[in-house]
Amino acid sequence: MNIGIIGSGGREHAICHMLSKSKKVSKIFCFPGNAGTNLIAENVNLNPDNFSELEKHCIDKEIKLIVVGPEKPLVNGIVDHFKGKSIKVFGPDKISSKLEGSKIFTKEICQKNNIPTSRFKICKSLDETIDYLKSVRYPLVIKADGLASGKGVYICNDFDEAKTASEEIFNGKFGSAHQILVEEFLDGEEMSYFIVTDGKNYRFFGSAQDHKRVGEGDVGKNTGGMGCYSPSRLLSDELEFKIRKKIIEPTLGAINRAGGVYKGFLYVGLMVKNNDPFLIEFNVRMGDPECQTILPTLKTDLLDILISCCDGTLNEIKINFFNTKSICIVLCSKGYPEKFENNIEIKNLEQLKLLENQSIFHAGTLKKKNEIISNGGRVLNFVSVSEDFLQCREEAIDLIKRLNWKNGYFRKDIGHKVIKT
Repeated sequence: MNIGIIGSGGREHAICHMLSKSKKVSKIFCFPGNAGTNLIAENVNLNPDNFSELEKHCIDKEIKLIVVGPEKPLVNGIVDHFKGKSIKVFGPDKISSKLEGSKIFTKEICQKNNIPTSRFKICKSLDETIDYLKSVRYPLVIKADGLASGKGVYICNDFDEAKTASEEIFNGKFGSAHQILVEEFLDGEEMSYFIVTDGKNYRFFGSAQDHKRVGEGDVGKNTGGMGCYSPSRLLSDELEFKIRKKIIEPTLGAINRAGGVYKGFLYVGLMVKNNDPFLIEFNVRMGDPECQTILPTLKTDLLDILISCCDGTLNEIKINFFNTKSICIVLCSKGYPEKFENNIEIKNLEQLKLLENQSIFHAGTLKKKNEIISNGGRVLNFVSVSEDFLQCREEAIDLIKRLNWKNGYFRKDIGHKVIKT
């Protein structure tokens, strides 16, 4: 079978890598891919948001399955475009994708279905927001309603910070804004929980804890993720039962009643306090770098899982993971998440020798002539899988040091809450 993968980051390289191991996969095409996917697939310089052009290319190349990595094509309705056609698309439809496409849509589902989450208010103008901000307790959280590439969330410690955040959102920093979400700040520890679903059945697909802050000790500005470890140290049978019964099942039921068909990965972003889960957000795809951390521990053929979700037969297969631990460390361009330079050559990358338990997933890279160059803030993901978190981290750091990319930096403390040294 020929497969198409949409996206250009580390998540998509990890998906591409796992699918390339399947004996049932003939060829993989990436739209547009990166320098890493270029080694195991054919990169296609095509705009994946142009669904008609994508469809034509898939027909020409006999692609039978499209795997959607990022959220934007899902929110824009790629699944609906291909509905009833001969090409399967792994991902939720447009109605289901509103779980990520509109934070207010998700909050309203929580309210109607008693799903535990922070208290919130929807404000429909800047004036209304500022009036409300004068009467609330701080800190609080302000969110842009729509997609904002992970940057539309502000944790505000006082009125001035909240006012500035609200002005930026209503003034169009993340696109046209007609309403804004003001949330209570939740205390606790964050955790990522994943499922995969075929619209009727769902299965656990790993847990992780992401390090979003730029600085060691989890301080500084938020990023797209500086690293990650799996499984989460917080997960227990009791907590998992609460997550399923209080959050996942009511949400999937609400989506079905709204007319959506949710087929794909669901990322459940949680705040855990006193072993109780509170929903922070949903993503309608695998997280990044959680995907790169979890997939190397997967035992079951990934293609079988994707096809069973598309066909509504997930109940007929078992999903098994190796009983191991995994750490991913992200190598970033100097200056990220602020200003940084692109087009910096990464020498000697292809000469690095990896052990069987190690992976390097490209995130922000391009192949230019005979060079691999940087093309983003988060550039490479170094992953190690073993029985011990400390060993995982040491191996990943050793690889980064051996690469010795002068324009890169990374956090040396990924997984510090589970590693006692």
